[in-house]
Amino acid sequence: MWRLSAALRGVLWMAGAVLSFCAMAIAARELLRHIGVFEILFFRTGVALAIVLAIVLPGGAAVLRTRLMGVHLWRNLFHLGGQASWVYAIGALPLATVFAIEFTSPIFTALLAALMLAERMNRGRLVMLALGFAGVLVILRPGLAVVQPASLVMILGSFCFAVQMIGTKRLAGSDAPLTVLFWMSVIQTPFCLAAALPGWTPPALADLPWIAVIGGGSFTAHYCLTRAMKFADATVVVPVDFFRLPLIAVVGALFYAEPFDPAVILGAALIFTGTYYSVSRERGAARPG
Repeated sequence: MWRLSAALRGVLWMAGAVLSFCAMAIAARELLRHIGVFEILFFRTGVALAIVLAIVLPGGAAVLRTRLMGVHLWRNLFHLGGQASWVYAIGALPLATVFAIEFTSPIFTALLAALMLAERMNRGRLVMLALGFAGVLVILRPGLAVVQPASLVMILGSFCFAVQMIGTKRLAGSDAPLTVLFWMSVIQTPFCLAAALPGWTPPALADLPWIAVIGGGSFTAHYCLTRAMKFADATVVVPVDFFRLPLIAVVGALFYAEPFDPAVILGAALIFTGTYYSVSRERGAARPG
């Protein structure tokens, strides 16, 4: 019987994550026409919670137990900050710019890992930091173009994503992916609802498919990413993630008349090169002699 190699499975799962992230961005852009940021996030977490419960409850809720509730709490508060920044930026910036700035998250993660987890700042990570900083300068072009406030909001969002990644590392050794997704939805949903209620706008019938897309995409993106990392090394799946930038740039050009900005692609390529170099070096260092 013909079987896919582990590496190819990892690539296909990562492709699923890329498509999910792109679908979520399109859904957020469409929903922002009628409803606010936190209302969108409420629907995102609510739909994701319903999906997790539908999968877990028939087999028993034991998988949802955790002994690290404190980590879940602060991880999800930062993740919510990152998501709010991301959705806001989706409505204010070209889609490709949002995704390019989001690629800085591994840079912040490396810095935080050195500060919070005492991980060593090796040559690969230093190269990643240098190229990442250069990439951000190329994208924002301070002094040559007006730096949009939404770009700075998205940089803050990338920092929040990096903090939540540190939390994910802390949880990885004890909690299953479905446990992490469950508590992500349970913790974030009431916060989003409380923030959305003052400016609540009932969604139109035409919004319902986009609500399903952003909620379902939230689940499938995290699940596909987890599966990709299970089957293949990071050096295999990380390059696949970069393809969401040109993909979303094409979507932005075709459906939203967003101009193609070579500086965004160049800056993102610098950030990606540094990230891939760091991942490759750490994989080589981890390989048995």
